[in-house]
Amino acid sequence: MANILIIDDEEQIRNLLKRVFGKLGHTVVTAENGSVGLKILHQEVFDLVVTDIFMPEKEGMETIMEIKRDFPSVKIIAMSGGDRSGIDFLPMTKALGASNCISKPFSNEEIVKLFESVLAD
Repeated sequence: MANILIIDDEEQIRNLLKRVFGKLGHTVVTAENGSVGLKILHQEVFDLVVTDIFMPEKEGMETIMEIKRDFPSVKIIAMSGGDRSGIDFLPMTKALGASNCISKPFSNEEIVKLFESVLAD
């Protein structure tokens, strides 16, 4: 089973992913932004981080770069519902080190399938 860190400023998303991955038998820890998530990463070993892109305090792009610098073996899934500019930032997350990405909203089946493929790599 995997140890997963969910970083998202939306409590509903954190709770949804915690429930979905928890039902599959994985251990899930949540953080409300990148700063909190990085503090947790320095205290515990994780197999996968699922992070939002647009968050207050420390956004996802910066968070991804710091995770890859400090924890290069941790796999990352970036997720985003987009921003007001209409620019799709998700492809950039792969260049920064994310294993894969997904657009919100997504179904439980979509995130589980993506999660399984990322962990299998």
